[in-house]
Amino acid sequence: MISALNRLVDLVEERLTGELDVHGLARALGTTEYHLRRMFSSLAGMPLSEYVRRRRMTVAAAEVVRGADDLLSIAVRHGYGSTEAFGRAFRAVHGAGPGEVRRDGGPLRTQPQVRFRLIVEGSTPMDTRIVERPAFRLVGHAARVPLIHHGINPHIQRHIAALPQEEHVRLKTLSDTEPAGLLQVCDDLDPDGTEGSELTYLHGVAVARDTPAHDDLDAIAVPAGTWAVFRTAGPHPQALQETWAATATAWFPSNPWRLRPGPSIVAVLECADDFSTATCELWLPVEPA
Repeated sequence: MISALNRLVDLVEERLTGELDVHGLARALGTTEYHLRRMFSSLAGMPLSEYVRRRRMTVAAAEVVRGADDLLSIAVRHGYGSTEAFGRAFRAVHGAGPGEVRRDGGPLRTQPQVRFRLIVEGSTPMDTRIVERPAFRLVGHAARVPLIHHGINPHIQRHIAALPQEEHVRLKTLSDTEPAGLLQVCDDLDPDGTEGSELTYLHGVAVARDTPAHDDLDAIAVPAGTWAVFRTAGPHPQALQETWAATATAWFPSNPWRLRPGPSIVAVLECADDFSTATCELWLPVEPA
């Protein structure tokens, strides 16, 4: 996986002024674009699309400062149809327009080329199991919310708080298959994992595929497949978020599995009355790498 990510970085450099075929590279490397983008975002701390934009504007800034070409030529070379569109992208990265930078020599915000290295520590084993599951459904109450990487997501918090207590009790009685109990489900997630991008959050339970439908509940159909299940315990949601991050930095690079499209599911097994600590299971859809 690490070598695949570094090859992706090399491809970005080769295609800074052209089209970036991430799907073709992933296929050539024996993986998927979905997994490659998710791993890049998790390990680099930014979406692939944002990294490409920053690298392109870093190279473009050097051309602007040198002054050998007019701004329209530089804009077209970097994939922009007008100096206005190029100027907006340039300002978003550098905080100043290309004309100002050409005149003053700055300010410039350089994006260095990323390189990935695997540091093997192994000091903290991950409590993981691999589960084969037949097709099932997730049913409950869904909402579109923005992705927030750290801390409690207030949009999700408000969505859950708006449900009457008796509805939580009712949902628990509907659960009839694994993952058991009340679930926190994230679906339709941007593969780049861009903070602020929208996802579907569902507060609900898992039911067998042939369980009768409830017209008043939202539903997500989940096909049969393999799941990696990570058990986590400690301060909530910090312990869960740290485990989620560790799947990218430690587990996937060390195991013959990759992410496949599908919902990620959190089952809360135990929790303090104020939810300050919790024992959870994180279910991630996977396939052989």
